[in-house]
Amino acid sequence: MNEYTEQQNNKPETRSRKFWRVVLGSMVGFVLASIIVSILSVLMFLGMIASFEKMGTSTSTPNIKDKSVLLVDLSPSISERAVDMPFSFGEYAQQGLGLDNVLAAIKSAAGDSKIKGIYLKSKTVTASPASTKAIRDALLEFKKSGKFIYAYSDIYTQNGYYVATTADKILLNPTGDLSFRGYAFQLMFYKNLIDKLDVDVQIFRHGQFKSAVEPYFLDKMSEANREQLSTLANSLWAVLVQDIAKSRKLSVDQLNNIADSLLCSSPQEALSLKLVDNLAYADEAEKMIKEKLNLGDKDDINYVTISQYAKTITHKENNSDKVAVMYAYGEISDGKGDGSLGIYSETFIKEFRKVYKNDNVKAIVLRVNSPGGSALASENIWHEIELAKKAGKKVVVSMGDYAASGGYYISCNSDYIFAEPNTITGSIGVFGMVPSLQKFMKNKLGITMDEVGSNKHSVPGGLYRPMDELESQKLQASIEDIYATFTKRVADGRHLSVTYVDSIGQGRVWAGSDALELGLVDALGNLDDAIAKAAKLASLDKYDITYYPAQKDWFSLIFNMKDEEVDAALRQKMGQFYYLYDGVQQVLDNSGIQARMPMLFTIE
Repeated sequence: MNEYTEQQNNKPETRSRKFWRVVLGSMVGFVLASIIVSILSVLMFLGMIASFEKMGTSTSTPNIKDKSVLLVDLSPSISERAVDMPFSFGEYAQQGLGLDNVLAAIKSAAGDSKIKGIYLKSKTVTASPASTKAIRDALLEFKKSGKFIYAYSDIYTQNGYYVATTADKILLNPTGDLSFRGYAFQLMFYKNLIDKLDVDVQIFRHGQFKSAVEPYFLDKMSEANREQLSTLANSLWAVLVQDIAKSRKLSVDQLNNIADSLLCSSPQEALSLKLVDNLAYADEAEKMIKEKLNLGDKDDINYVTISQYAKTITHKENNSDKVAVMYAYGEISDGKGDGSLGIYSETFIKEFRKVYKNDNVKAIVLRVNSPGGSALASENIWHEIELAKKAGKKVVVSMGDYAASGGYYISCNSDYIFAEPNTITGSIGVFGMVPSLQKFMKNKLGITMDEVGSNKHSVPGGLYRPMDELESQKLQASIEDIYATFTKRVADGRHLSVTYVDSIGQGRVWAGSDALELGLVDALGNLDDAIAKAAKLASLDKYDITYYPAQKDWFSLIFNMKDEEVDAALRQKMGQFYYLYDGVQQVLDNSGIQARMPMLFTIE
């Protein structure tokens, strides 16, 4: 080593060199650590999957003991279809609660000698009116088996009490509560908020009742909207009080007087008004069930949850002829997407085409539970149903909670339509909503936009500038064209005149019972009724039922429910303020032409 080299080696390290050495060394360490952690995480996750699969295998067909009681707890969120999870947490965990397995479990339990009765816990029912009635009707059918139903709750909301009135005994906590006030719609309006934010929203619609856009340019209901919602509330309430009156041997007038005068303001009043049978605590309710089962005080009741019991129900296929039930639930959107989170036209059509091109499928039941959405997507689905009919398939629609606007659009050309009496349907109308953030960006954020183009409208009006008069005229013309097409589709499908459809259309929503009188549906009934009708139209004596689209495995669902989980978390954390967020979000999302009902709502 020469003198120069030795001096260089002993030379102090410069600051820049030291900086880059530390930075590069840290980066290498971070990358290596990330790789190691990732490998360990994957190994741990695979181990969890293996253990969950093992748990799922061991509990996939639970052993139902003699003298079991079906525990019907309707407080978890009830979706249209169940999510099959291979594991659960907690003794009475309700994983994957769906209307389909709730109804199937109640129906199967009626003929199961090991199930002696039902313990109904219905503080509330987190489902819309049509699903709630379907569950109630299934419980009434169960009672024909001679088995008992006992209902208990500390608190009953209106829809929870509605279901509880199927019970032989309704028990209420002595210090609890029973709500019985009537149905109402309470809407939130965003006009003043939008004005404060300097956001311009340009509204285009056809139909005086197409009130989905009213919250963005009014600060209260229009008279037309007030009229339609008043009629709807009265129709929904009529279904509830008529059913309760029959079960509790009270008159409709008595029940309306209780609601109008707020007579049921304490458990003691609920008892004296004969709304409940006993005031009791949970342990006393269970004691009554034990007596019914001839069990001792120290004996445990063998409870079986809906989710557990649904795993024991098997479906044997013995016939080549099939009636296919095709689910269409959620908002209607263009393009491709996860069918468990909504109706995406391309994805839905691809699956529906498989169904009607299957030679073994002789008839199709389209189970619609949708508030509508994209007008273009609705038209494309309507067209595919026409192709199915031309292929010789009978198509029957079973309406769930909603089959409104776009949801009615895709239903109207079927061979027969069933609705529940409290299904929300109709809303035959079209609207467009185009927000402009130009003022908001300039006045609130200090951001301005400029543009240059080859032609006057090269850059379309929208988020960054208001639409001009010509653009507005063109969009309104599109609204009118689509409404004309919509009403013609309904008129042809329902064998009505366009003039008549327009008179009951205009965006107005109807309860299923009213829709029957108006000719928008053919009969009131549930999914089973629709299946039976489809088989009859196809002249089938023996057939099996198949369901589409196929449910995803639980692993896929875990990684494809991000939007749904975020939305659920926001609802939980924000409470009533969620609807404020949702309204502003709709301003940004619902641009373009929509065939959507005025509102989504929750009744308790």
